[in-house]
Amino acid sequence: MLQIVFNEISASELSRLPTPVQFTLLEALNIQPEDVDQNRIEQRFGVILRGAGKLYRCRAGDYRIYFAVEDSHVNVHRVLHGNTLKDFLFRSNLGSAGEDEVLGESKSFWKLIEEGERTLKMV
Repeated sequence: MLQIVFNEISASELSRLPTPVQFTLLEALNIQPEDVDQNRIEQRFGVILRGAGKLYRCRAGDYRIYFAVEDSHVNVHRVLHGNTLKDFLFRSNLGSAGEDEVLGESKSFWKLIEEGERTLKMV
């Protein structure tokens, strides 16, 4: 069984959303152990590469959930509205073509993700 773990930032981002949107996002993030074991996770979600690491992007309506899978945990780093991401890409002069590839090369994006990683608390 996989446990979904939100860091302080992603939990805060999620909690600010209306309850029906929260349920929609959690439903979209439904990942089963066999999805990971059989590499179906890479077919279902966007993949952002950085060195040997992988970050996944789940699109759910107007929102994007950025997460990593480590052992039996799905660690959610950020929950962002699509407009927030477009604004981030624009302000970073990255454009929006090939979103995953562009983000994978963006130092600013990884700072955003690492900010969330630093607040991760395993309970």
